[in-house]
Amino acid sequence: MEVQTLSDLFFHSTGTYNRPDMVKYKKDGQWHGVAASDIAERVRQLSLGLMALGVNHQDTVALISENRPEWMMTDFAGQTCGAVTVPIYPTLLAETTRYVLCDSRAKVCVVSNKEHLTKVQSVRAQCPDLKYVVTMDPATRVDGVMTFDELAAKGVEKGKAEPNLRTDRARGVKPSDLATLIYTSGTTGDPKGVMLTHLNLVSNFTATAKMVAFGPDDLALSLLPLSHVFERMVDYTLFYQGTPIAYAESIDAVRDNLLELKPTIMAAVPRLYEKIYDRIMEGAKASPVKAKLFAWAIGVGKRVAALSLEKKEPPLGLALQHALADKLVYGKIRARTGGRIRFFISGGAPLSREIAEFFHAVGIKILEGYGLSETSPVITLNTLDHFRPGTVGKLLPGVEVKIEADGEILARGQNIMRGYFNHPEWTAEVMKDGWFCTGDIGQFDADGFLRITDRKKDLIKTSGGKYAAPAPIESKLKLNPYVTNAVVIGNARKFIAVLIVPNLDRLEVYAREHGITFASRPELLRHAKVREFYDGILAEINKDLPSFESVKKFAFVEKDFTIEGGEITPTMKVKRKVVETKYKDILDEMYRD
Repeated sequence: MEVQTLSDLFFHSTGTYNRPDMVKYKKDGQWHGVAASDIAERVRQLSLGLMALGVNHQDTVALISENRPEWMMTDFAGQTCGAVTVPIYPTLLAETTRYVLCDSRAKVCVVSNKEHLTKVQSVRAQCPDLKYVVTMDPATRVDGVMTFDELAAKGVEKGKAEPNLRTDRARGVKPSDLATLIYTSGTTGDPKGVMLTHLNLVSNFTATAKMVAFGPDDLALSLLPLSHVFERMVDYTLFYQGTPIAYAESIDAVRDNLLELKPTIMAAVPRLYEKIYDRIMEGAKASPVKAKLFAWAIGVGKRVAALSLEKKEPPLGLALQHALADKLVYGKIRARTGGRIRFFISGGAPLSREIAEFFHAVGIKILEGYGLSETSPVITLNTLDHFRPGTVGKLLPGVEVKIEADGEILARGQNIMRGYFNHPEWTAEVMKDGWFCTGDIGQFDADGFLRITDRKKDLIKTSGGKYAAPAPIESKLKLNPYVTNAVVIGNARKFIAVLIVPNLDRLEVYAREHGITFASRPELLRHAKVREFYDGILAEINKDLPSFESVKKFAFVEKDFTIEGGEITPTMKVKRKVVETKYKDILDEMYRD
């Protein structure tokens, strides 16, 4: 059947790929599969259940949950009855959750567990449109709250009373209908409800499927929040092509889940790949002999990878070295990912070229793409056949891009959002004669690969009138094993500075090895030799920067930035204004001299 809506997608995939393990999840230490037929029946019951609660065409249904089969079932239950689903990040504070529930006018809110239920119940009285709350876990049920099973039972009764209702409602879903409201986490202000239609999303995942082949023989590990459009679109693409999806237990459990499941595909944000890289590099330093072997192997791998980008075969001598390096080094690295990864996918933030080239050298391509919630989300994507580290790939079929005189990327196509819900004035700010203004700065190379250089709003303008791009500096700093995180500062200031979150575990080892004594971590960070050590790290980075962009000073922040602390978004983007406000005293001290 031709897939024109997410409702079509559901019936197409459950009907075409009738497999016993369409999705997988872990419970009580064991992985379990859910059959396509069971998913189809459960979604039918839930869809009718929502209708029994009075959910009409284009009413909104909110969803707060970690990645699990019930998340997907709730989403498709909403889509097949013509509702608009509103995913809400589980990590959001109660007040932000209240804002999204009220702004979206959610009639029903489905939650996963007791924590999410407690949060919703605490603001429920302030949400006049919210009529029903449903919990996936029956043990968390309280008065005035319905369980998932009870909702399904209502659907069974509704189906008996009106046997044609579900089919009629599903057939009535149109490509132009709203499918979802994606509330961008945002780095400033209230979240914006991005209105995405069925056409927006279907055009995007079908175009992505033409560029990157998934299939029933693959297995994908889903770990990024389904509340974010990136993971959701990836999962739609997988579902479309019959690829089974396993929901990771958590980000912290990913390493174990990779070894247990041996997936072939995984999508993640750059921060995860940075952590994997960091662990590998640390392990390579176990002994001088191991370090030397590792450096040789990576050098060989990069030479072969560079030739492959030019579609060239390595000469015999290099090929033999590569085969030996694969046996001694690369194979062991790939084994840490389960040993079957065909490729990784990266999005949500810029991926360091060094990280991309490293993984390519060991035999795993990271297919970096680019997009935003407002573009459903993919605009460009690297593929197995068209791959260039340091870029975000080539245009998706059906998507147009032009670069403005100031370097801003503008996009146009069927994937561009309808606008921001309830806020036409916000929509008018980003739409320009049919083109969506991304706010990102970039350029195409001679072969049509797009490079992103920075966020337009993130460009730092010093008091001297010079512009500096913080992202490349931060990216280089975070590759250093003694740096956990970094935020470059300098807007309207006289020079560029940086807040550094040090890797304290490794710094303590360094201190002991170099005779630096300390009684506490704060004392360690104040030590003159430690500050001298980090001055050296910055000096190396400054070598490649023009003087106006070089980092003149730094200050330590002992604890890493967190979602809960408000300094980063759920997709790990730094909220610069929040950081500058929270650490104002430290910054003022740096700039006092």
